Amino acid sequence: MGASSDYLEEAGPSSKGGIDDMDMDIDIDEDLMDSTNLHNLGKETLQSFCRKAASLFFDEYGLISHQINSYNAFIDSGLQRAFDSFGEVAVEPGYDTSKQRDGEWKRASVKFGRVTLNRPSFWGGSSDTEHNMFPRHARLQNMTYSARMKVHVDVQVYTQNVVRSDKFKTGIDKVVQKNVIHTENREIIIGRIPVMVKSNLCWLTTAEKGDCDFDHGGYFLIKGAEKVFVAQEQICMRRLWISNSQGWTVSYKSEVKRNRLIVRLVELSKLEYIKGEKKGLCVYFLSIEIPVWILFFALGVRSDKEVIDFIDYDSNDASIVNIFFASIHDADEKCEHFRREDKALAYVDTLLKKTRFPPKESIEECINTYLFPSLNSHRHKARFLGYMVKCLLEAYTGHRKCDNRDSFRNKRLELAGELLERELKLHIGHALRRMTKALQRDLYGDREVRPIEHYLDASIVTNGLTRAFSTGAWCHPFKWMERVSGVVANLGRANPLQTMIDLRKTRQQVLYTGKVGDARYPHPSHWGRVCFLSTPDGENCGLVKNLAATGVVSINTSEPLVDKLFDSGMEKLVDDTYTKLDGKHKVFLNGEWVGVCEDSCLFVGELRSMRRRRELPFQVEIRRDEQQREVRIFSDAGRILRPLLVVENLDKIKAFKGGNYIFKSLLDQGIVEFIGTEEEEDCHTAWGIKFLLAEVEGKQPMKYTHCELDMSFLLGLSCGIIPFANHDHARRVLYQAQKHSQQAIGFSTTNPNIRVDTLSHQLHYPQRPLFRTMISDCLGKPEYPLGHNAVLPKPELFNGQNAIVAVNVHLGYNQEDSLVMNRASLERGMFRSEHIRSYKAEVDNKELTDKRRKSEDSITFGKIQSKIGRVDSLDDDGFPFIGANMQSGDIVIGKCAESGADHSVKLKHTERGMVQKVVLSSNDEGKNFAVVSLRQVRSPCLGDKFSSMHGQKGVLGFLESQENFPFTVQGIVPDIVINPHAFPSRQTPGQLLEAALGKGIACGGSKRHATPFSTLSVDDIVDQLHRAKFSRWGNERVYNGRTGEMVRSLIFMGPTFYQRLIHMAEDKVKFRNTGPVHPLTRQPVADRKRFGGIKFGEMERDCLIAHGASANLHERLFTLSDSSEMHICQKCKNVATVIQRPLPGGRKIRGPYCRVCESVDDILKVSAPYGAKLLYQELFSMGISLKFETRVS
Repeated sequence: MGASSDYLEEAGPSSKGGIDDMDMDIDIDEDLMDSTNLHNLGKETLQSFCRKAASLFFDEYGLISHQINSYNAFIDSGLQRAFDSFGEVAVEPGYDTSKQRDGEWKRASVKFGRVTLNRPSFWGGSSDTEHNMFPRHARLQNMTYSARMKVHVDVQVYTQNVVRSDKFKTGIDKVVQKNVIHTENREIIIGRIPVMVKSNLCWLTTAEKGDCDFDHGGYFLIKGAEKVFVAQEQICMRRLWISNSQGWTVSYKSEVKRNRLIVRLVELSKLEYIKGEKKGLCVYFLSIEIPVWILFFALGVRSDKEVIDFIDYDSNDASIVNIFFASIHDADEKCEHFRREDKALAYVDTLLKKTRFPPKESIEECINTYLFPSLNSHRHKARFLGYMVKCLLEAYTGHRKCDNRDSFRNKRLELAGELLERELKLHIGHALRRMTKALQRDLYGDREVRPIEHYLDASIVTNGLTRAFSTGAWCHPFKWMERVSGVVANLGRANPLQTMIDLRKTRQQVLYTGKVGDARYPHPSHWGRVCFLSTPDGENCGLVKNLAATGVVSINTSEPLVDKLFDSGMEKLVDDTYTKLDGKHKVFLNGEWVGVCEDSCLFVGELRSMRRRRELPFQVEIRRDEQQREVRIFSDAGRILRPLLVVENLDKIKAFKGGNYIFKSLLDQGIVEFIGTEEEEDCHTAWGIKFLLAEVEGKQPMKYTHCELDMSFLLGLSCGIIPFANHDHARRVLYQAQKHSQQAIGFSTTNPNIRVDTLSHQLHYPQRPLFRTMISDCLGKPEYPLGHNAVLPKPELFNGQNAIVAVNVHLGYNQEDSLVMNRASLERGMFRSEHIRSYKAEVDNKELTDKRRKSEDSITFGKIQSKIGRVDSLDDDGFPFIGANMQSGDIVIGKCAESGADHSVKLKHTERGMVQKVVLSSNDEGKNFAVVSLRQVRSPCLGDKFSSMHGQKGVLGFLESQENFPFTVQGIVPDIVINPHAFPSRQTPGQLLEAALGKGIACGGSKRHATPFSTLSVDDIVDQLHRAKFSRWGNERVYNGRTGEMVRSLIFMGPTFYQRLIHMAEDKVKFRNTGPVHPLTRQPVADRKRFGGIKFGEMERDCLIAHGASANLHERLFTLSDSSEMHICQKCKNVATVIQRPLPGGRKIRGPYCRVCESVDDILKVSAPYGAKLLYQELFSMGISLKFETRVS
């Protein structure tokens, strides 16, 4: 399972080739590496080296290097590439004769040059100077952390004349001469681009100390909000795509629509004289359908035999011969004599001109530019077309598999670099179109062309990018005018682990979120790259994934590789139509055919040894496909790589013993290398050191090429830190990894004083768990607070406290997952947390509005006697003083208009707290704003939610006094009592193992690791407990706290890591007698914070009917909801209206009156829901009258 089992029939030859490839740079006698040498190194040495290598890997790459590296690559090359893609923009004249007095038509051309970026800065202060903008400024002042983008622009304004030329010298009768009138060549500001925190453009890279110790960057700040890119899984455009979903096709994919080409196997029903197969080959290119034989001859092939040689299909299968014959006859029918010179090319040209939007270029230019643009020669293009046909025919006959869209070999991850480049091109294109229209107006004879800034609007790029980040809607990869949602997400800040998980998330876009085939299932290619457990439950299950712990996403390799391939034994592709390949292996670089090689085994071995010597970039992926006789090399961005130990070079670790070294030196020596999805099919990977050494004991004769650093690195970050995760049911691990770990209250940042989050929680006494895992150790710091030579595990990944947990039934208060807690423990501060909520308000900046125009009714901060709430805690400036105790209904920020209107911000129902800080600031949009933060200290109360690290969630059901709890002989009283029925059906023995291990560790045990897949055996855990003088199985004799009697049964007890989740009863409690109602329906409003009602739905109604509680039902649905009265005329059964009508004596009287009967007799007053009365009135307005039957109750 170490290698992907995607192609079972390939496993033999490709793996064998992989083994041979590895030993090209060492003596052939050494079969890989002598296992005795491995045995001499020793299991302990190798395992400690693996730990050290993993630690160095995380030191070098961290957990979010893929986000930062991709953005840095965009800044270095992608930004310039985006501007260069527009080339020279020609502005044609408007040709409006009414505006052109005399003279010739003026034209203009605009061309972008070098792009430069400044670091983020902002204007401010009394001196109005420019300051460096740090991320904390953007957060506090609701600004966008962005850099100014400048571009060098060349503008030419010219006229054109057609002049005669010397045809004898030039071969052309007339030429177009350009007369330049005006040129402009300078640097202008074209907009602002958001800057990723901790990237090369960010100020924090040069600062000695960052804002927060837990902050690793990788996100953007847009209007004060933290935004992060979710890596998008896209189909790889750099390889042929063979499919059988809608007929047999092979596609040459490209982001540019005109470069795409499809070869399809189509039914040819007209060919009655061909028996058997009636299928032929057609090519779809530039919106036309061409028989494949005609396209071959258009590319310069001279005979049918040469076409067959180019296709190079070895087998003499009759069905394939029939397909060839059918294709030739189809070509003959559509274009007679297509084999004659230029006939085929002329036929293709005729087809192109008949299309709806024919290309401007000639047919030769079209073929050169659009057909396989990376290949220069027509004969090379013909060879590649022949290869495509061969792939299609092999798939049709079952000798080649169709491509699987769920395999990671066929996918690429799009990150900040690719996404920003695409979005930026869109907005630059928009700005250029606006520029063209504006510039056209000034190209008429009597008008002057102004500087280019008047036409190129920088705000289009700035606002467009900001809008895309704010809404999360990004431009589609290949469909113009379409937006894709879910590309940008808000960064979660409940705890540092949630922040890290959000930064490592990937997403697969599907058109329909219901049944999407196998897209939701784990695939063998996910092994070690994507965590197979960290996925949300619900509609996004299997579509949103998380990177595995050691997954690294490649970036584009800038250095050219083709010359190095020629040096390693690759031959050039011959530029003729008659030379056959004669069984040589094809070499593809990023999907393009670059050459052939005689001995692929030797060639690949040489390339891999060059990569291990750092002569090739370490991110290059090399795959030798023996069955298809191909060598595929990839150096593009978006592939997920992972580090593996190279077995043959493990003897080199002797040189590293005891020294200080970095991960790069391990790569340089070839001890560790990065392996991609496709190359892993060539590898035999051992699951760990013990599997490598197993062959010495005669258990396993397998020859391994690579070895895992640790099996827990196959999991994601949130799964890999769960103790004994491999002992738990997968669903419970998923709950912990995706839900509970992200909802646990911890200590989210170390800079809460300079942040104003809308809602944040902080645990007062966060603790590290007693156990340790491989991932937390490798991410940890190498020093230890007590001076021991050990590693301090990464503390911020664990958010909770170690509680003494007893598994017992306590007075029936812990049924159905509820917990009983020790009141004394909570009073001592266990699970106590701080809940901080911020309220924001903004007003226009007076200094700026005075300069423009005076607004009619300006709003300012200030204190007035408000009618909507209490203002006792406010100072004269409209803000509360620090430490003020605010209750529900108080005004928290005073705002008033000059006219006296009240715009204050009021605390909603159930909101309260002490004022912690008041922040006053202004942003770059001319707004002054204020933030007031309220603090609440919350101790656990009934109904609060808790969870262990094994998905065992429960709410607090009872607070028991310490003296009533059972106690052990040593006087230990549990903090939490959990019901034993929580374990059998949930299948989480991992929690019991964690408690037993934690008990041994607390008593001084040395065995502390609970890493998934390499956990301690149960025997080791019970022996450690036994040595600490406890029962082997963790059970203890306890005494009843109420009576003092010894409890007959033994109770399992031990320290377990518990998390307090953000779901608290105080935030959920909802109560109401009467309160606000909706003005239209007069029914209670819905929102809890607006003091709304509780929905009493169909199922609740059924319960009351079943109970027979009709009076209660009537009260709920009528009296307490929307009871009202209406008048009914008993004669005509219509509703009588209450009107004011005159009496004969001249008096007027107001009362019910039936307009149909024109009388006031026999009118009854009835009780009815206001909703029914509203329905009657709305139907009445449409001309539908309802009649009501009345009955005296």
